[in-house]
Amino acid sequence: MSEHIEHHHHSVLDAFNPLQNRLNWLLLAVPLTLYFQYSGNVEMTFLFSMIAIMPLAFLMGHATEEIALRAGENLGGLLNATFGNAVEIIIASLAIWTAANNADQADIMIELVQASLIGSILGNLLLVLGLALLWGGYNYQTQTFNQEALSINGSLLLLAVLALIIPAAASHTELVDENILNLSRYASLVLLLMYGLSLFFQFKTHSHLFDAKSEIEEQEEPKMTTKDAWILLILATVLVGWMAEVLVHSVDEAAKGWGLPTLFIGVILLPFFGNAAEHFTAVLVAGKDKMDLSLAIAIGSSVQIAVFVAPLMVLFAWAMGVPISLKFGILETAATFMSVLVANFILNDGKTNWLEGVMLLACYVILALSFLEV
Repeated sequence: MSEHIEHHHHSVLDAFNPLQNRLNWLLLAVPLTLYFQYSGNVEMTFLFSMIAIMPLAFLMGHATEEIALRAGENLGGLLNATFGNAVEIIIASLAIWTAANNADQADIMIELVQASLIGSILGNLLLVLGLALLWGGYNYQTQTFNQEALSINGSLLLLAVLALIIPAAASHTELVDENILNLSRYASLVLLLMYGLSLFFQFKTHSHLFDAKSEIEEQEEPKMTTKDAWILLILATVLVGWMAEVLVHSVDEAAKGWGLPTLFIGVILLPFFGNAAEHFTAVLVAGKDKMDLSLAIAIGSSVQIAVFVAPLMVLFAWAMGVPISLKFGILETAATFMSVLVANFILNDGKTNWLEGVMLLACYVILALSFLEV
């Protein structure tokens, strides 16, 4: 029996094979990025580095899932969310690093970091969730999910939005920028503490709330050995880091070349490409009526960006001497606040249908247009 199973194990090379997964054809964007980088075509360098991140993020996700299959569902979900957001962490960290070392680029880099963080929250809450509800609702008239687990995430999101609104509101009072920066840094510490406590709640004290109904689940078998999965994860992460570095350094000139606002690139384009693989998973499982998993990916990622990644980046920037605060522009703050309210409101009855998905998508389109016009 064991020999029979052995033959089905995929190697690291299989994971990169385009015949196994069509998305891997997009890996051709990696050499193309290098070609355009050396020939000095900045717009194309930017475009292809952004496209290259899609299949690489998918491979990271694939490796994480293989590891997660052996780690149990709860920890698996956390691993998936964390590595799902690894692209944002890598891009934001590189942008902060660049800002610390090149004073002339600091303003653009700070704007890029803030925009990509907000964009990830909006993308997950409106675009991914909207597509998931629409696709799920197309296949099933009404879908239900675990209300308790979700309301905790919804409350965490509101808490994070509070941390975004206060600095934005404070900037209209007598507070100077230095104070707002300090406020943001201390608020970030509070948010990180809160995130740690929420994990403790989820895995230790109230894990029963988060356990998905396991009797319906057909058990998925891991396709890779743990060692291969880790090798794949590390390889894909390194390549994402490399592409992200190229992307960060070409974003400014590409924005000028295309006549797009940096804000639009940061809020709409980067999260879309960086999260594409994860978006795809959330929508796919919604179509199989696994709404708990779908919402865990979409809402869980938003929570992680808001309560973990954003504060982490503020603190990392603090360590690097870069003045990044939680004071986002008034448009970004309003957009996030309204999105969290709309999403919470729509999910508050424990049932979903396709029309609610369309509503979320409509919100996303309106916001995308507003960032394009800024």
